[in-house]
Amino acid sequence: MALTNSQYESIIRDYERIRDTNRYLSESRKERVYQTIPEYWDLEESVSSLSVSAAKAMLGGDDNARNRLHDNLVKIKERQKELLVSAGFPADYLEPVYRCPQCKDTGYVTGPDSLKQKCSCFRQKEISILYSQSHIQDMVEKENFSTLSSAYYQGEDLQRFEAAVKLSKEFIKKFKQDYHNILFYGTVGTGKSFLSGCIAKELIDCGCSVIYFSASGFFDMLARYSFDYKEKDVLQDFYEDIYGCDLLIVDDLGTEITNNFVASQLFSCLNERNLRQKSTIISTNLSLEEIRDRYSDRIFSRITSSFSLCKLTGPDIRIYKKRFPNTSATNQ
Repeated sequence: MALTNSQYESIIRDYERIRDTNRYLSESRKERVYQTIPEYWDLEESVSSLSVSAAKAMLGGDDNARNRLHDNLVKIKERQKELLVSAGFPADYLEPVYRCPQCKDTGYVTGPDSLKQKCSCFRQKEISILYSQSHIQDMVEKENFSTLSSAYYQGEDLQRFEAAVKLSKEFIKKFKQDYHNILFYGTVGTGKSFLSGCIAKELIDCGCSVIYFSASGFFDMLARYSFDYKEKDVLQDFYEDIYGCDLLIVDDLGTEITNNFVASQLFSCLNERNLRQKSTIISTNLSLEEIRDRYSDRIFSRITSSFSLCKLTGPDIRIYKKRFPNTSATNQ
């Protein structure tokens, strides 16, 4: 699916706002440093005079002028860093500020063919607009490692939760190097969707493209596009998005109305993403036996052979929080 002109312009304006904000931040930092460290400003001013002197020397035939200029500039940079640190500033305090260092907040990077292409951060903005019904931005604001708590778990349930957290962090750590999938399964309200949200936030922050869908929303959208001939082009774009994004999250598998169409589409999705070595996370309240009985043997085989199976058990935390709204444990 393609952005409308207004959607594209909205993203470009957002980048402009980010650059304006960061320029203001950089200028504020410079002003603060100049006021705090007068010598830093003097060193800045000396750069231009040294450059002019070196240029004149080179025009006069001095072959060593360029090397002397380089050495002097290196010494100035080192001295400036020393001044910053001694005054309590980080050594990189005056380096350019970028929310996305890859594209320097322009939205575009230079590809292998030397042509400009959309940065991964632009792609995530695009995904967030095109699939706004997935509510991924709302989800990752609430469900992230900063709000994680094990206070609701005890005994074997706690051990399983801690193992799931460890698996999730390893998944994030190795995401760009290793192809990996996770199936979170188990009883209702035990943190499966929460951990999916934690992973999504960390990967989005790292510049990866993440698409999140509830199972019912995912298959409803596929059905709407598949059975409407006028939406054929949109369907192909949708397939490319769900097959090609860095991470696809399908939440609450089993809550959809399961039929031959759903089973066929699920297998196609898992198979194509496996061929492309693109990671998938599925969460479900179904047991492994129920997954096998509800879907085809080949889907069960695909999941059990290519996914890390992570079982979570314990009390339904959503119900617990309703009963005890003043609990000190953090949101799950």
